[in-house]
Amino acid sequence: MKRKTCFIILLLFLTIDFTSAKIKLPALIGDRMVLQRDTELKIWGWADVNEKVTVRFRNNIYYTQTGEDGIWSIVLPAQQAGGPFLMEVNEIIIRDILIGDVWLCSGQSNMETPIERLVERFPEIEESNNHMIRYFKVPTQKTIETVQENIAEGGKWYSAIASEVMNWTALAYFYAQEAYLYTGIPVGMLVSSLGGSGIESWISQDNLKEFPSLHIDKNVLDSLHWATQDIGAIDWVKKNWDDENWSKVQVPGNLRAQGIQNNGVIYFRKSFEVPDYMEGRHAKLYLGNMTDSDSVFINGHFIGSTSYMYPPRKYDIPAGILSTGENNITIRLRSNSVNGGFIEDKVYQVKGDDFIFNLSGEWKYKVAIDYIKVKSYTSRLQNIKNAGSGLFNGMIYPLRNYKVCGVIWYQGESNSGNASLYQKYLESLISNWRILFDKSTLPFLLVQLPNFMKKKPKPSDSDWAKIREAQLHVSQRVPHVSMAVTYDLGEWNDIHPLNKKDISKRLFIGARKIVYGENINPSGPVFNDMTHEDSNLVLSFTNVGNGLAIKNNKTLKHFAIAGEDQQFVWANAVIKGNKVIVSHPEIKKPVAVRYAWSDNPEDANLINKDGLLASPFRTDNW
Repeated sequence: MKRKTCFIILLLFLTIDFTSAKIKLPALIGDRMVLQRDTELKIWGWADVNEKVTVRFRNNIYYTQTGEDGIWSIVLPAQQAGGPFLMEVNEIIIRDILIGDVWLCSGQSNMETPIERLVERFPEIEESNNHMIRYFKVPTQKTIETVQENIAEGGKWYSAIASEVMNWTALAYFYAQEAYLYTGIPVGMLVSSLGGSGIESWISQDNLKEFPSLHIDKNVLDSLHWATQDIGAIDWVKKNWDDENWSKVQVPGNLRAQGIQNNGVIYFRKSFEVPDYMEGRHAKLYLGNMTDSDSVFINGHFIGSTSYMYPPRKYDIPAGILSTGENNITIRLRSNSVNGGFIEDKVYQVKGDDFIFNLSGEWKYKVAIDYIKVKSYTSRLQNIKNAGSGLFNGMIYPLRNYKVCGVIWYQGESNSGNASLYQKYLESLISNWRILFDKSTLPFLLVQLPNFMKKKPKPSDSDWAKIREAQLHVSQRVPHVSMAVTYDLGEWNDIHPLNKKDISKRLFIGARKIVYGENINPSGPVFNDMTHEDSNLVLSFTNVGNGLAIKNNKTLKHFAIAGEDQQFVWANAVIKGNKVIVSHPEIKKPVAVRYAWSDNPEDANLINKDGLLASPFRTDNW
């Protein structure tokens, strides 16, 4: 009776339909995720063609199925902030979902600074207990050639409770805390950044067309893709493959000497007869020596390979492969130079018990990858290693369906050697991402570069100052952009300043204005105009708020003045009303002023009465 029951259970098991494919979700859609409030939300994924998908969320059911491309999606109506909630996607259950504000954070290493580095300075991190803020770090994926549909594997959402907070990056943590303190709603920090990355890697190819050194010829790239495909990899090794129209060659022999100018991957085929007593029996294959590497197939069965030119080729033909009558041997030869081929005065034969077939003589061949053709394309893509878009393709484009309320951008250090183009790059990035996320007013919060490197005793030019200038111009000229001035929060001997907490506070002042609509002044004084009064230069500003002031109530510092000789010296500067008067006793005809124009202008101290620092500026274009 027991054996009969087991048999019935086994029979039932074998009759279960296992044809239904498991659906796949993007890594972003998982436990503890935060979805953007007050906007339609797209939930998407992949499965077999025409697979039916059911999504259940907050007492509503949504039906869809995959198309011919294997992609499915549904759109949820706008949701109010709250949670936690549960979502079911077929058999997958996603738990602990919050609805709130999602921020996309990007840039280079200062956006990646791990929170564990800040624990000694901010010990409250160790006792973090905020389950209403969440963090997701996009794994690194750089693909210059094409955009990716999904991010790399390995990312997951974390909350900010003590047992998970060490997975966070520092700026994301402090900004999320600041945002939650202000709004009282859940916050999701989606961090897609990479240390040392240049801004051009975060911009799509379509938006880099005006920069030839960063733009790849897509047609040439497509041609290179096909030229590097081994077109014979699947079929040309088959026993009965039709090679009637293949060219002929003598083996052994040098390919070039026989007029074959191609180097690359070449397939060689030859038929040989096997007597009936050798059918299915073990045999040996001797293929002398080849240049450079080979893979060998008998009747479509792989029997061995050698990865470089020197070793003698001696392979076993396992039992069960040979058959009576006509058999086939196919060699896939990779020849790295034009001197490839089969070395002469070596043994080329199939050998069994009382059976030898000499393989020397006429073979057929066909080229699968032509390195000459490949080289013709790669020579037209010499900029591919330095081209832009690699991180956009792999780490931004796959996020396009995930709704966010704004972007935080902290980057510029890697572009300081080419600051003249940075403003165009940044404007292009903002435009690019707004189109990608289908939100023309997508807010951007910029971190202006902090102070770094040793202070210099005399006024001097600065690439870091030029990046700050470009960041300022973008914040002034592009709508829905705010910038945090931070040249007093850096460290002269560390490019990764630890005070990410105050940087976050200053960033969020901009968010209060451009995201949450608060009627505040989010910026310190910004230079507006300059006039001459005798030997003085009179500077006026916007964003003065309730008036200009001096940080720490000391004398104004880090103003420099120059005459027509373009030689800057430290200047005297005083506040009169809402203007700053700049002078120097030895310069009777001043023509230009610079403020906080250096790598490390830490002591620059012009503020408004809201306590916000004036942005660095210059009145010249020297």
